Amino acid sequence: MKLVGFFNRDGGTFRTTDMLAYEKRAEEAFRDAGHDFDAIVFSGKEIIPAMERAAKRDDIDGIVAGGGDGTISAAASIAWKNGIALGVVPAGTMNLFARSLRVPLDIWQALDVLASGEIDNVDIASANGRPFIHQFSAGLHARMVRYRNAYSYRSRLGKIRASTKAALGVIFNPPEFEVEFEAAGMRERRRVSAISVSNNPFGENALLYADNLRSGELGFYTANPLKPLGVARLAVDMLRGKVRENADVMVMHPAEVQLHFPKLRSKANCVMDGELLPLARDVSIRLHPGELKVLVKQGLAAQVDAAERREPAA
Repeated sequence: MKLVGFFNRDGGTFRTTDMLAYEKRAEEAFRDAGHDFDAIVFSGKEIIPAMERAAKRDDIDGIVAGGGDGTISAAASIAWKNGIALGVVPAGTMNLFARSLRVPLDIWQALDVLASGEIDNVDIASANGRPFIHQFSAGLHARMVRYRNAYSYRSRLGKIRASTKAALGVIFNPPEFEVEFEAAGMRERRRVSAISVSNNPFGENALLYADNLRSGELGFYTANPLKPLGVARLAVDMLRGKVRENADVMVMHPAEVQLHFPKLRSKANCVMDGELLPLARDVSIRLHPGELKVLVKQGLAAQVDAAERREPAA
């Protein structure tokens, strides 16, 4: 394939990496595997426009993006809109999409796996037409991200510390708001402290990422109005990977969710793939099954198919 690599030198692991050596190694790995490949290192501000320009070229089969979750989310959106393949090099803090794709979290090992890999088709979701690969959320998560963004940090460890401080702040000051939703034939109005809609249901893991990106379902989660102790219990269940067992959480697996916020505050926020954004009064969330082409480890698609046949969805 004709591929172009885009590496965000401002993203996580890349900040402490010899990027000239990494660029050279990436080109060697993909060319040795038979690909026409060029790697380019960009700053965080430059990388998205560069990927957008490349994706519009007629001679490009795919892009390989390296960076944090924000860079990967943007790359997935560009790949999906242009019908090209995406390879993910996980260089961020959480690397949630890479974990779902089972790409090695070591940035050097990831190159060899992707270069010798195969194309798979996975699901992608959108909220009011804006694509996302991980989740849309409002309430607890949005407030935590807003608190975290108020702190200054320059490293991965600093971001983790800021996130911990923000989480403690949300525990002692949880939000509560009204939402009307329509999903899987159900219409309801309720008060909640949190809403999350994920691209495929979350697996049983502490980081809340999907184990399977080909289920054809969204994960729709709401949490009842919570006091500090209830938020703490929810946080513990999240760390245990047992969110579904929390008595305050409702879980559904629809293909589409319609949300309406009847008493929306002017400065209300949502989070999409980690980015804090203004919350619209009406949000239409859809799943687009199998519409995103991704590079995965050779033979992984067949392994996932076999596992799905052995373990029917609940």
